[in-house]
Amino acid sequence: TNATGTSATFKYPRGMTSDGTNLYVVDNSNHLIRKIVISTGAVTTFAGSTSSGSTDATGTSARFNLPMEITTDGTNLYVADQNNHMIRKIVIATRVVTTLAGSTSSGSTNATGTSARFNKPRGITTDGTNLYVGDSNNHTIRKIVISTGAVTTLAGSAGSSGTTNGTGTSARFTSPWDIATDGTNLYVADRNNHRIRKIVIATKAVTTLAGSSSGYTDGTGTSAKFNYPNGITTDGTNLYVTDGGNNRIRKILISSGAV
Repeated sequence: TNATGTSATFKYPRGMTSDGTNLYVVDNSNHLIRKIVISTGAVTTFAGSTSSGSTDATGTSARFNLPMEITTDGTNLYVADQNNHMIRKIVIATRVVTTLAGSTSSGSTNATGTSARFNKPRGITTDGTNLYVGDSNNHTIRKIVISTGAVTTLAGSAGSSGTTNGTGTSARFTSPWDIATDGTNLYVADRNNHRIRKIVIATKAVTTLAGSSSGYTDGTGTSAKFNYPNGITTDGTNLYVTDGGNNRIRKILISSGAV
C-alpha cells in the first residue's frame, strides 16, 4: 500500500539508500523499489510492479525479481536484482530502469553489460565511479565500471568458498551479502563465514577485520563473534552491522576492529 507513515505497507523490505531528501527502499517480496519522502513519511512506488520479471522500462512498467540491495551516486539508483542475477540502473529524475550488467541466466562471467553473469547478487555499494557487488552464490566481490558496464572479479573465486585472506582471486568468501565503502576500502558482511572482511580497493588485499566462528562476543578483531551478519554501512569511522542471527546491531571501530 502506498500511503503516509504507518498507513503504508511493505513486504520484507531489505536494502535502503538516501539522496538526503528521500529514502529509496528495496521492497523485496513485492518486487518493488519504493520511495519515502523523509519529511512527511509519504510512500510511493518508484519502480516495479508486484508482478516479478526483468523488463526494462519506466517506473511501474519495469519489473524486478526479489531485489535485495540498493545504492546511489545521487543521480542514479543501482539495484542488486537478486533473482534476475542482474544489476539494474534507475535514473532518479525520470524513473527509467535499464539493465547495467548481467542476465537472467546465472553464471560468473566477466564481460561487459548483459554479457556478464552473476549468481544471486545481494550487496551493492559505489564510490561514484564503480559499483562493488556482493555476488553471493559465486562467493565473490565483483566490480562494475559504471560508465561502461565492464564487470571484473575484484576478490574471491567463483565456486570456491572459504575464509582465506589473500589478494584478489586468491582470497575466499562464503556467501557475502552486503558491502560498504569509505572510498578507500570495502567492508563486506561475509555472512556464512560470520566475519566482516576488509578489501583495500587499490591493491585488492583482503583481510578479516572482525569475527571468526559463529557466536555472540564483543571483542577486538577475530576475538569478536557474529552470527550471519548480513547488512553493513559506515560513517567513515565506524561500521554498523546487522547481526542477523543474533538479532543485534553491532558497531565496529574501523581503526582497531573493536566490536
